[in-house]
Amino acid sequence: MTGMNSHLEMGSLNGGSGFEFQEESLVSPATASRTAARKVASLDSSPNVSFPTAGPENCDSQCIWNSTLRSIRVVFFSNKINLLVPLGPLAVLVHKLTNHHGWVFFLSLLGIIPLAERLGWATEQLACYTGATVGGLLNATFGNATELIISMHAMRSGMLRVVQQSLLGSILSNMLLVLGCAFLFGGMAHPNKEQVFDKTTAVMNSGLLLMSVMGLLFPAVLHFTHTELHFGKSELALSRFSSCVMLVAYGAYIFFQLTSHKNSYTPINEEGTHTDDSSDDEEAPDISKWESIVWLSVLTAWISVLSEYLVNAIEGASVAMDIPVAFISVILLPIVGNAAEHAGAIMFAVKDKLDISLGVAIGSSTQIAMFGIPFCVVVGWIMGRPMDLNFQLFETATLFVNVIVVAFMLQEGTANYFKGLMLILCYMIVAASFFVHVDPKSIRDNP
Repeated sequence: MTGMNSHLEMGSLNGGSGFEFQEESLVSPATASRTAARKVASLDSSPNVSFPTAGPENCDSQCIWNSTLRSIRVVFFSNKINLLVPLGPLAVLVHKLTNHHGWVFFLSLLGIIPLAERLGWATEQLACYTGATVGGLLNATFGNATELIISMHAMRSGMLRVVQQSLLGSILSNMLLVLGCAFLFGGMAHPNKEQVFDKTTAVMNSGLLLMSVMGLLFPAVLHFTHTELHFGKSELALSRFSSCVMLVAYGAYIFFQLTSHKNSYTPINEEGTHTDDSSDDEEAPDISKWESIVWLSVLTAWISVLSEYLVNAIEGASVAMDIPVAFISVILLPIVGNAAEHAGAIMFAVKDKLDISLGVAIGSSTQIAMFGIPFCVVVGWIMGRPMDLNFQLFETATLFVNVIVVAFMLQEGTANYFKGLMLILCYMIVAASFFVHVDPKSIRDNP
């Protein structure tokens, strides 16, 4: 208390710094304490420097400026992956000057990676103020924002197959690659024990994924068996009806999580009981709640801009790099979009918080399957685009087999590095399959 009083007295002798300390303490306790420590250090280390007298208005503007610079430094200069951020503007420049689709696609793809990672980081910062359950839902939602933004741009361009395949690839990437890496690195960090997670939540998500497979399977079977009541119309009508049902089911699932099953993202111990150790190893957020919201908006807008260039360059990049559009849509785009989930799931698994990793990986897959895909069908309905749930037999069969594999992996409620390795190897088989797969439908389906 004596130290604080002396600091305030020193501030009052230097033109209103005491007032500045009080104002910043209203924003965030952690930020205020760090700012106060920096001011004490600067005053102690430079006793002979004279500060100009500033009134409250100048002090407020200086506080805002300093806070903005600190926030930018934390967001863009605290992670080495942000070295890829300049590639986004470079992609726009290459598009304007050369219109070389291969380079525009490649640069846009790399430029979105750090933005997707920072979007996940900002979501985690916001989750520190909301609690575990809401935080887990926020992680899953904003973790999928990149895929949904890309899908909206592709749908507006009439590239319905890109929409379908990128959403399918997001589900497969989260289920196999993200979850597999979480199991692998978590098992390597804890080699002498099997990590455990809540089987109830895992089985529930597996059931929702199987329900989404059912929603995708029936329109495809109806189409390929030629048993439609009205050819060309029944399939689309069934897709729209099923999408509305899936949205209702996902809404009920969210309500269930927020009310009856609030401890979905709380880690459990070896006895299968939930633990509450958040007060011991939970790190303080680096930015305030409102800073998190602002950065979420800014990053989402910039991802949206780059996604437009990325989508417009897909066809040209496929020709220039001699890579099938199906491989680009199912494998490359989801890997970029799932960068945030990938990093977060591995981090929590290494910390032995496998329930949060499961919520990020399987929760994201469930959200894309039960919300993202039906949402795109409804949006396409509104836009007059014939977006349906007929993902073709090859894609639907791939999803069905992989959901069954993941459901078997999760039924015991335990994880180890070997299970993670198996999931990653399964994803490699899927990637190879789509590399040699020829899509029977045209990439551009105009109504």
